[in-house]
Amino acid sequence: MSAMECHPRLRAVEAHSIVEEGHPYLLLRDPLQLTERALLVPQELGPLLLLCDGTRDLDGLAAALAVRYGLQVRPDLLRQFVQVLDEALLLDNERFAQAHAAALASFRGLPYRAPALAGQAYPAEAGPLQALLQGYLDALEDEPELAGLPAPRGLITPHIDYDRGGAIYARVWSRAAAAARAAERVIILGTDHNGNGSDVSLTRQHYATPFGVLPTPGEAVERLAAAVGEQSAFEGELFHQKEHSIELAAVWLHFIRGGTPCELVPILCGPLARLLQPAANPEDDLALSRLVDALRAIAAERRTLVVAAADLAHVGPAFGGRPLEAAGRARLQSADEALLSRVRAGDAEGFLAAIRENGNEHNVCGVSAIYLALRLLGDARGEQVAYASCPADDHDTSAVTVCGVLLR
Repeated sequence: MSAMECHPRLRAVEAHSIVEEGHPYLLLRDPLQLTERALLVPQELGPLLLLCDGTRDLDGLAAALAVRYGLQVRPDLLRQFVQVLDEALLLDNERFAQAHAAALASFRGLPYRAPALAGQAYPAEAGPLQALLQGYLDALEDEPELAGLPAPRGLITPHIDYDRGGAIYARVWSRAAAAARAAERVIILGTDHNGNGSDVSLTRQHYATPFGVLPTPGEAVERLAAAVGEQSAFEGELFHQKEHSIELAAVWLHFIRGGTPCELVPILCGPLARLLQPAANPEDDLALSRLVDALRAIAAERRTLVVAAADLAHVGPAFGGRPLEAAGRARLQSADEALLSRVRAGDAEGFLAAIRENGNEHNVCGVSAIYLALRLLGDARGEQVAYASCPADDHDTSAVTVCGVLLR
């Protein structure tokens, strides 16, 4: 073992509690999917994972387990456990760094970012996909356009799967169709579900859909990278490869445009956790201000549509909460309505303050994408055109809420 591995540091990994043959486990996966290998760790060894922070060798881990948690684990078993983590690329060490560098070079060498969900979440061929999306449009009830309103400069669209959210996608994209077709450049702010903590993760790669390729303007990406710092900008680039939030919006964009490409600036948005701290003042955050200023400059150059690919609440047992009942559903909808009222007012700081005040108790996963869209658009006013609560488990005791909003 290298010195790094003798002081094991666990990476940010996916961890889910499961029960296998009556025993509780933690299921660990690599969010970058550098390997398909998943590990089942007995739940009682959860403290060991917490202690793998790079500050302790194997003897230190054994001592900390004994003193803090009363767990006695033999050194040979600890060494075996760390070795398994290492082989699964779950440790922040040289083995992981080499695998990450190789995967990143491979991704950057491709002609475009291939659709990750084609053939799984939606048809991989253009014809069947067009029929599917057109079916969602055809199922909409006619709704007259409100005369005299300016064309939308942005929109909020879901990133939930089409099976559950198809009607919401159809409603918002049908109402934004003219703006989408007229756009020369589209900035998609996607939710980064697996990110490394960076404010944004960029890529120079073009995005492909079954309808063709949406080109990424390299010069615009370079300016954004200069604003946030090269390392921070591309540290999480590999998350673009599998992340679905931008992809599901890009497919609808390309479909609504009849397959005609336009420039796409794909941006994965991190959690912006520091802005949710009680004393946070986002307007004084220089890093964020530089990002927003760069986005505004890029948007001003061409006819630009801003898209936030964002879901709302995630509640119930599927997300570690209590089963959702009738009263809880009513409270949830009321809370969503309060948030959306801030969005309709174009109140970026009020939206973030509302999330901060309740500690994001409903696990709104599109916070950063929505907030950045509102900051970027400035004095926008929103028109809510759709809202739905989607089931998130087999017993309908968990839910994901989604919306469609036009930002003018």
